Formats: sequence, C-alpha cells, structure tokens
Amino acid sequence: MSTEEKYIYCIVATGNEEKFGPFGIGGRGDELYTITYQDTGALVSNTPILNYKVNRENLLCHERAIEEVMKYHTVLPVRFGTVAEDEKQVKRILEKEYIRFRQLLDEMGGKKELGLKVVFKEEAIYKDILTNYNEIRIRKEMIANEPPEKTYHQRMEIGKMVEVALEKEKKKYRENILHTLMPLCKDVRINNTYGERMIVNAAFLVNKHREAEFDIRVNELSDKYVDLVKFKYVGTLPPFNFVNLIINVGEY
Repeated sequence: MSTEEKYIYCIVATGNEEKFGPFGIGGRGDELYTITYQDTGALVSNTPILNYKVNRENLLCHERAIEEVMKYHTVLPVRFGTVAEDEKQVKRILEKEYIRFRQLLDEMGGKKELGLKVVFKEEAIYKDILTNYNEIRIRKEMIANEPPEKTYHQRMEIGKMVEVALEKEKKKYRENILHTLMPLCKDVRINNTYGERMIVNAAFLVNKHREAEFDIRVNELSDKYVDLVKFKYVGTLPPFNFVNLIINVGEY
C-alpha cells in the first residue's frame, strides 16, 4: 500500500480495485486507480503536489480522469483539488460517507449529463429585428443619410431599442427551447449566459433510455431555427452540474 498522498477525482459505483491508465494530475503520468469500500470506490492517483492551482491544464486533467472512468461506472465528481493523506484516509472517507455516497450513486445511475448552448447568429438576428420591429427600422432609415456626428443621440437611442428587442427575442426562444426539452429530463441546471447573443446555457440530466428522444428534439429545434440560431450540443458528460462533492479531508 502506497503511503503517498492521493488526489481524489470522483466516487464511483464499483467495489472492484481497477486501473484506468497513466492520466493522473501533476505531470508524472501517475496511474488512475480505485480504492474501494464494499460496493463503492474512489478514483485516485498518487500526487506530487498538495495544493493545485486552478488553471486550464489542471482542470482538464481532473475532468478527463473522471470522463475516463465514466465509460465504465456511474461517477460522483469530487471538488477539484481534493487531496487525502494516504489510502487509509481514503478508505475512512468511503466508510464514513458510505450511505451518502451510495444514495447519490443510485440517484445518478443510468443517467448522463447533456450540455446545450444556443446562440443567435449575429447578422441574422439583427436583420430579423429590423424586419420585425417597425419603429426601430423606421428610426434607422430616417438617419441613414445623416452625418454620424449629427445623429449620435438618435443612434444611442436606437441601440437601446435594439437591446430591448434582443432580450425580448432571447426570452421567447429560450422559453420555447426549454419547454420542449425539460419534460424529457430528470433535472436541469440553467447556467449564466455570456455575450449578448447567447440564449441558453444549460445542462440536462437525462435517463439513458430517453437520450435518443432528447437528441431528436434538439435536432428538430436546430432545424426549426437554423436561419437564426446556432446550437452547440454536447453529450455524455460527467454530472458536473448536478454533483460536486465537497470532502473536507481534515475531518477523517
């Protein structure tokens, strides 16, 4: 049994001691493997570092390790940067938290996270607003041939009107998209949008037997709004938006 510190990536639904390749965090190529208690386990690797910086390289390594084991088992992601003293401490964590971990594993079993980002196409949405919002179009036409320095305030006012119209359109499309997809999932997380044209940034927790139906609905929506909207759909993700276990290792 190695006494080196253990980086904990996730809790997994297996009581088997398994190895998953040299993908450990820290740059040494440490083996990913499970430490188990009854029918649950912790995916860990030896680690040369106790405190990891939150940067792209480290976060990707953390996520990829979880994605690797998710190919075979239900997983509960653990908060980035969780390091235990040794295997004995990991086993104590698994034993003391067994009931909580087992309940969560049962809840997540047979489900997967699907991510969806929906964004208006830039030229298309502003053209659409000019077509459908008469007051904006008329005001824009009235100053079209005027020198910019003479129409500053008018252009500022038109810009505000466009912002209001854009928010109205985003709300309409967002409600329609979510109304279509939410009945097909067990849970949903609506995350913050970024950029003025993003309509939806959401994660859906979907039963595996409904994934094909969910895919069809997303594709139907994409086809329906293809002239105005871009869909970025990502499937089979670890449930990062629904589980982020915080393990205070000093308590074990």
